[in-house]
Amino acid sequence: MAATLNTQRVSARVNPKVYETLTQAAELTGATLNQFIVRSAYEKAQEVIEKERFIRMTSRSASVFFETLDHPPKPTPKLKKAAKLYRAPDHAIEN
Repeated sequence: MAATLNTQRVSARVNPKVYETLTQAAELTGATLNQFIVRSAYEKAQEVIEKERFIRMTSRSASVFFETLDHPPKPTPKLKKAAKLYRAPDHAIEN
């Protein structure tokens, strides 16, 4: 029984300058154009996901953030009203 690959196809149309640049870079790395594009796109996707997964703060910002979590301000009338509306059936909004 032949093994089946579980893969998806990705394609793109690019102008000649982009194509030549990608082809040259692929050749310089010893990869096929397809291998180069897939590897490069995957690496960039991982960078984007990693960047969005964490909140980066300065030490000062982190201190203020955690201090506020530990000692939150008292709720304002607007916040109390918003919480009351949120708890209402279907999150009804009063005009």
